[in-house]
Amino acid sequence: MSDLRKFAERYTAAWCSHNAANVAAFFSEHGSLSVNNGQPAIGGVAIQQVAQSFMTAFPDLRVLLDEVVIRGADAEYHWTLIGTNTGPGGTGNRVHIRGVEHWQIGTDGLIAVSRGEFDAEEYRRQIGGI
Repeated sequence: MSDLRKFAERYTAAWCSHNAANVAAFFSEHGSLSVNNGQPAIGGVAIQQVAQSFMTAFPDLRVLLDEVVIRGADAEYHWTLIGTNTGPGGTGNRVHIRGVEHWQIGTDGLIAVSRGEFDAEEYRRQIGGI
C-alpha cells in the first residue's frame, strides 16, 4: 500500500507539473485512459493529449491526492481538481471538482487501464456551461 501511495503522489505531481508527457509516463506502453465512459485514449501520445486538454483549459491547474484505495487486484485514485478555466475559449470560472480513477496496474508496475470519472453535470455548471 505504501508503494501505491508513493506512486499516486508522484502521479499527482506529474499532473501539477503542467507537462502532459509526465502524466503519460505513468502508463504502460499500450495503457489506456478514459474519462466518464468516453472513448479510451490508448498509448502515450493519446494520453498526453487528454492530459494536455485539461492543462490547456486550466493553466493554473492543481490536482490534489485525496486517497488511494485498493479494491481486490485494482486500485482507486481519488483526486480533486482545482483551476480557473482561462484557457482558449475559457469562461474564466473557477472549478473545484472531485473524481476518481479506477486503475489496473500492469506487470510493469505502471497503469495499464485507468477509467476516470467525475460529476460531468457539476463540472459544466461550475465552468458556466449550463
